[in-house]
Amino acid sequence: MDSKLNIDTALVSRLIATQFPQWKDLAVRPVEFGGWDNRTFHLGDEMIVRLPSAAAYSLQVEKEHRWLPRLAALLPLPIPVPLAMGVPAENYPWHWSVYRWIEGETAKRERIASLPQFATDLAAFLVALQRIDPTGGPTPGQHNFFRGGPLNVYDGETREAIAALDGKIDSDAAGAVWEAALASRWHGEPVWFHGDVSWGNLLVGQGRLSAVIDFGTSGIGDPACDLAIAWTLFEGKSRQAFRAGLPADEAMWARGRGWTLWKALITVAGHIDVNPVEVEKSRHVIDEVLADHAQRA
Repeated sequence: MDSKLNIDTALVSRLIATQFPQWKDLAVRPVEFGGWDNRTFHLGDEMIVRLPSAAAYSLQVEKEHRWLPRLAALLPLPIPVPLAMGVPAENYPWHWSVYRWIEGETAKRERIASLPQFATDLAAFLVALQRIDPTGGPTPGQHNFFRGGPLNVYDGETREAIAALDGKIDSDAAGAVWEAALASRWHGEPVWFHGDVSWGNLLVGQGRLSAVIDFGTSGIGDPACDLAIAWTLFEGKSRQAFRAGLPADEAMWARGRGWTLWKALITVAGHIDVNPVEVEKSRHVIDEVLADHAQRA
């Protein structure tokens, strides 16, 4: 987050009062899991307010307002649909959004009744997303950190992380996974992808997948980035169910491992001395990716 910004309930209350006075009497309170790229607040009982926490994320606001209403009508599960877009004010420098609140809890494992069924339902959602007409959709760029494009945009960063972690991970195996990902190319027509399929962006109701949220990194292109959850949440039978539900060839899975490895590597390299919990989670992801690659080599 921009260290100069103080995004709190007082700021949100002022923004609502001046720009959407019809809602000025509704209570504002932080959402329990508010995300990293945006700060999220309840507005009454039926709405949320989302404010980008840095300039890099502000590019996503207008994209979501344009595209999410179109996507929502064609998907089998609820997604966020914006109700209003706020403008910069009160020393807050970017556009921001009001959405309808979607009931559900984030997809922690203990909340999921059957992980294989959850994986099957998620795969079906992603297939439905990929089938939506991509005409005019947002191509990879700064707005989504180049998800959907070639992995080589992160080649230097990934190799630096592998070098920095030499002796702490199997750097030869990591290099092999990365080389295999780079060697694979997307030759299909662009399709819609979510861009950040993670437990925090998936909601659970009565033990099953009930909604998919936070389309900030969405766009059209190569959907390989959406495969990361195969190693960050699924394993064994649930990973098999996820694979079985998707029309992804081995080359796409290689790129999926690449996207997953890149994120896990830079997390470990960047937090190794400051956030041991996140480092341990990412180490586990690296181990899962390397083992999966070795199994399929």
